Amino acid sequence: MIVRPARSADAEAIAHIYTQGIEERIATFETEPRSTQDMLAYLAEREGRYPVVVAEQDGQVVAWASAGPYRARACYDGVCEFSVYADRTARGTGAAQAVLEGLIDACEAAGFWKLVSRIFPENVRSRGLCRKVGFREVGVYYRHAKLDGQWRDTVIVERLLGEAAN
Repeated sequence: MIVRPARSADAEAIAHIYTQGIEERIATFETEPRSTQDMLAYLAEREGRYPVVVAEQDGQVVAWASAGPYRARACYDGVCEFSVYADRTARGTGAAQAVLEGLIDACEAAGFWKLVSRIFPENVRSRGLCRKVGFREVGVYYRHAKLDGQWRDTVIVERLLGEAAN
């Protein structure tokens, strides 16, 4: 498996994988499928500042992870929110772990000091992955938002990077 920075040529595969996560209703509050054009714009927004990485196996993108802004205030410039998604066919193969570890490395190299995210409590696979690569659960946002008309809680995870981790 190869972990590398995402390229515009990966946008179609990233959109496909993200849409799977949207359809399953266990990984995101998003409800609309993503197109290749959507993901090209997404990649362009992050270029030069926030890493996006993919895991490729046998020439196919099977997982991706990205960092993005946490808050607009300057004091939070070193904090990123992250997402990680694996194709249904690649789950359980280590692809998600590989791409998340690649994102951690890329964020650390870019000078970020913390990664944070929110995970649905019932998404035990994602919670386990995050624990495995050094994230800790720091709390719960109760009734954080509605998905399909139902209130959903989220578990907050964080991992310190670089100097902040020492």
